[in-house]
Amino acid sequence: MVEVRTIRRNLSIAGFALTMLAVLAADSQADMQTYGFYSITNTIAGHAAIGEAQLFVDVSNTYRNGDPLPSSDQVLFGFRNTGPLASSICDIYFDDGALMSGISMLIDADDNHLLGGDDAVDFSRGASPGELPSANNAVPTFQTTAGFLADSDAPVYRKGVGAGEWLGIVFNLQTGKTYTSVIEDLADGDLRIGIHVQGFDTGGSESFVNNPPRVPLPAAMLLGSMGLSVAGWRLRGRKELA
Repeated sequence: MVEVRTIRRNLSIAGFALTMLAVLAADSQADMQTYGFYSITNTIAGHAAIGEAQLFVDVSNTYRNGDPLPSSDQVLFGFRNTGPLASSICDIYFDDGALMSGISMLIDADDNHLLGGDDAVDFSRGASPGELPSANNAVPTFQTTAGFLADSDAPVYRKGVGAGEWLGIVFNLQTGKTYTSVIEDLADGDLRIGIHVQGFDTGGSESFVNNPPRVPLPAAMLLGSMGLSVAGWRLRGRKELA
């Protein structure tokens, strides 16, 4: 009987600990959402695969160090290239409805560097070309919003977001819009992000548009699955002691 009580107590403690971990994990992810990209050009299949495997944008209401943005009507788009294969994000475009009012700042080698800018990445507002290359290949057609674009300085692909590098773009939002509004618009396609990538080992370039979000497992589902696991452990313990 003592052994059964001990097993139950240990399982209860384990269940509580797992529950707290799930809640903490959910809280830690609440202010950032990560999106990958899919190729709309596929000029060279290997290049498209590289971009889809290692290029991401993190959408957040905090700086890279975790500090909150100055205002609740701002959002940070953090572009990163996880590597290891050669590639460089050189042009960035936003197809927006009525959500954002304009770029507030860039975070790179010489703009707001203390906020996490990368020494090797240097971008300026505006881009050439002014539209995402092969924008018609996206469904629906990707239409760059005036002023919502940036590109790397010369030498273009060396100053772009290469393997292991990062770039931040902070946007001001329209009155009444919030970080949640941004996530909702990305989910339903009212806001889209396009990138033009160069610097592949064999030359050439590819265009990409963001995928739907990588949604973490909801806390309720985590708790439910853990509850079932704990119940299963209890039943198994009873059978073994019977």
